[in-house]
Formats: sequence, structure tokens, C-alpha cells
Amino acid sequence: MIGALLRSGWLNLRRDYVALALTFVLPVVFFSIFASVFGNMAGSGGGMSDVEIAVIDEDDSDSSRRLIKALQADASLDVRLGPAGDPQARYERKQAETLVRDGDVYVALIFPEGFGESFGTLAGDAPTVELLADTVADPVSYQMVAGLLQGIAMSAAPDLLAKRGLDQFDQYVGMTPEQRTQMDHWLGELAAAEGDLDGSEAGLDAFSGMVQIETVDIGAPDEAGKTADVRQRIVAFYAAAIGVMFLLFSMAGAMGALLEEHRTGTLERLLNTNIGMGRLLVNYWLFAAIMGFLQLTVMFVWGWAMFGLDLWTVNHVVGFVVMTAVAAAAAAGFGLVLGTLCRSPGQLQGISTIVILVMSAVGGSMFPRFMMPETMQTVGLATFNGWAIDGYRKVFHFDEPVWALWPQLLVLAAMTVAFLGIARTAARRWETV
Repeated sequence: MIGALLRSGWLNLRRDYVALALTFVLPVVFFSIFASVFGNMAGSGGGMSDVEIAVIDEDDSDSSRRLIKALQADASLDVRLGPAGDPQARYERKQAETLVRDGDVYVALIFPEGFGESFGTLAGDAPTVELLADTVADPVSYQMVAGLLQGIAMSAAPDLLAKRGLDQFDQYVGMTPEQRTQMDHWLGELAAAEGDLDGSEAGLDAFSGMVQIETVDIGAPDEAGKTADVRQRIVAFYAAAIGVMFLLFSMAGAMGALLEEHRTGTLERLLNTNIGMGRLLVNYWLFAAIMGFLQLTVMFVWGWAMFGLDLWTVNHVVGFVVMTAVAAAAAAGFGLVLGTLCRSPGQLQGISTIVILVMSAVGGSMFPRFMMPETMQTVGLATFNGWAIDGYRKVFHFDEPVWALWPQLLVLAAMTVAFLGIARTAARRWETV
């Protein structure tokens, strides 16, 4: 009896392809996505994109040049000294701030005047290397670069560090001429061995902090407004990421009414009124798009009311309205495709769950796409989520004007047209019944 029941249960599951996929396929897909993201991050870095940094050398000393050379040799960094196409040009401070603010580079390092004179002295008043970063746009890269710089400071110029230390010892304690001669000979051998150390040898951790670094968050106007500004940008990101994911679920659910009307015969009676399938689909799409617009509006207004989202500036309001209108239109078209392709409300629910969860995982709704390996970031551009979230980030994070949204708006508009065309073609089966 038990065997027969087990066999019956398996036969029912095998016939239900959606349930079968939810049981076995979706978990494997999710595992593969997150294993690709986090596995590559924890590995050698081969799966991650290079961290792009701009470097400004205001000191132009032997110390700064050697550190920059070591940074350029690091396989995990893409060091830019000046604009592409002009090898002699060099970035200036203002250019570096603009590059980081616009997201063209992750981090900018500025070696100030006097850095070489004090490098290795551990003096409290030594010039500080400025590290410009957008700590919300990328909360990882700036910390990685700071750590690499400390390690490189030990491995790239060990002779300079030793010389500074011995000079200070000689100044405050004193050395005999014989000791000085021996130390000069040892320093010469150390300089000749430059580059042999990789900064990962045991014992270097004890000397961490050889370079004084000040991290400057270019997104925060001042220290007083830094915490509030960072909080607002985080809220804006997650309002967009979570909002577009649930928008897709809502649009797919709304199209269940279309299948229900077909099941009850209401759809056939509507078509007999000469309303036409095209006009009927447009009505469904338009209603769903309006509901989607209102849904996202509620999400962002709630973020403003409860979490301090900076919503009511002219640039933010205009950008939000334009992005939301186009995003809602594309999401409604996506829902319409699912509604016309599926055969029953149950099938719609199962298939939409699988497709939307995968799109959300790859597109950045569950984990920031800008922190994924480069390959995964590229794959994310094939999803609705990826383009919609990028557009909202431009509005609320980078404060870009509405005309800077044209790539996202163009792609989402193209998706809308494509979705409507697919839905119209798929709906022909109802006209032939």
C-alpha cells in the first residue's frame, strides 16, 4: 500500500513539470549563481573584475613612484594615471573626484607633496595618502585597496623603510662609523632585492600601517551629513532592488486574471464584442502598468517617510517618474508574455516564480550586481532587474540628470515593445478557438 502511494505521488510530481522544476531545478540554479559569485570572490580573484583605481602623484618622489609601480604590477588592480589615449597626461585631484563620483573608477589614491620625505618614519605629522571612494556604491574595493597599499609599502621599498628606521635610530641613539658602514652595505643588498618580496610573508602584519591613509567618501558632503547621506543611498538602492523584484511578481499575478477569464469563457465573450485581441491586451497591459507605477511609488514614498530617502528634489522626482513609468511598462509587458504563454493560473504561478527569482538573483535584486564577478555583471544585463536598478542608482546615487538615463530607458522601452509583440503572437491561439 505504501509503495503504491509513493509511486502515485512520484507519477503526479513527474507529470507536473513546474513542481518538478521548483523541487529540483530552481535550488540547483540558485546554488550555481551564488556559488559563482561568492566562490570567485573567495578564490584567487580570477573570477572578479579588476579594481579600477586612479592614482595622482603630487609628490613625484622615489618613494611614491616605487609604490605606484608596485600597484601597477598587482594583478587585481587596473591602475590609471591619466586619460586613455594620452600616455603623457596625468590626472589631477578634481578629475579623480569626478571619476569616482561618476563611477568610472572605484577608488582614487592621491600621494601628497612631502610623502617621500616622511615615508617610513612613522611620524605622526607625516603627509596622509588620500583614498577617495564612494563607500556605498562599492563598500568593498576601497578597503581592499587600503590593505594592498599597506602590504605594498612593506614589499616595494624595504630598503627605504630600513634606511628611515636606521636614520632615526642614529639620530636619537647613535651609531659608530663601522656600524654605519655595515648598515649601508646591507641596505644596498636590500635595494638590489627589490621586488623579491610579495608582501604576503609572515611577519609583515606586525608592520601594518606604514602608510597613513585617510578615506574620503566623495558621496558625503561633510562629516555632519555623511551618516545621513550613506543611509539615504542604501535605502534608495534597496527600494529599487526589492521594488523591481516584487513589481515582476505583481505583474505576473495580475495576468492570472487573463487566464481565469479564458477558463470561465469571459474572454471568448469579450472577443465576440469586436473589441479585438490587440485592444484587449493593450487594456490589460495599461492597467497593469498603472498599478505597477503606483506600487513603486508607494515603495519609494515609504522609504522617504520611514527611512529618510531623499526623494523630493527636482532631479530625483523627475528621474523617479520617468524611470518608474518605463520600468512599470516593461514589467507589465513581461507579465503579459507570461500570461499569454501559460495554459493555466497554476502554471503561471510556478513558471513566473522560477523565472523571476532567477532574474532577480542575476540582475542584482538579491545581491548588488556591481559586487559580482565581471561575467555575472554582464549576464545581469540580460535581465529587466539589471537595467531598472542601474537606472534608479543613476537617479538617487549619482544624482545624474534625466537625460543620462537614456541607455536604461532605451533598453527598457525596447523590452516593452518586444514583450508586447511576443504576447500578441502568443494570444493568437485564443482567436482560433
